[in-house]
Amino acid sequence: MTIRLLLADDQDLIRAALSALLDLENDFEVVASVDRGDKVVDAARVHRPDVALLDIEMPGLDGLAAAAVLTAQVPQCRVIILTTFGRAGYLRRAMTAGAVGFVVKDAPPEALADAVRRVMRGERVVDPVLAAATLAAGDSPLTGRERDVLNAARSGGTVAEIAAKLYLSEGTVRNYLSAAIAKTGAQNRMGAVRVADDRGWL
Repeated sequence: MTIRLLLADDQDLIRAALSALLDLENDFEVVASVDRGDKVVDAARVHRPDVALLDIEMPGLDGLAAAAVLTAQVPQCRVIILTTFGRAGYLRRAMTAGAVGFVVKDAPPEALADAVRRVMRGERVVDPVLAAATLAAGDSPLTGRERDVLNAARSGGTVAEIAAKLYLSEGTVRNYLSAAIAKTGAQNRMGAVRVADDRGWL
């Protein structure tokens, strides 16, 4: 049986290299390749892949959000997150989004091929080092709204700008920022963004 694959990565060189690598496998066929997260579902509907390999950092829609939409709308397509960012929080969010595999890009090529075959057999495949780190890190302490506010604070905007963007009052934004700063142990909002980012909570 030939396993049909969809690749999603915003870096052309990485996408081309992955495609060439996977095409070397006798039982794989790369049927679609996209450079944005918001192209994933349409490509899956047209090309009907068995497995989608999604990067996390992509324009339009990040890989975790794309995974959630894909598993909801094209449930027969299994999702593997393939990323440079081996952060504990990302793994938890990937599994919540419906991904059945999580492989870091510096894994050996044979590990990726093995992961694809294993998810086709109905298994979950997770990088073992990342799985251990995720268990050690525990759940994200941030609420959904605290994450929203920290994400909006990335650009360095004022409290008023963040409030307008999220349709919240300035006082509410200050409260969420204060809570997020306390939970991350940071000194300020940008420090909280960095800590939360490093732990995969955003």
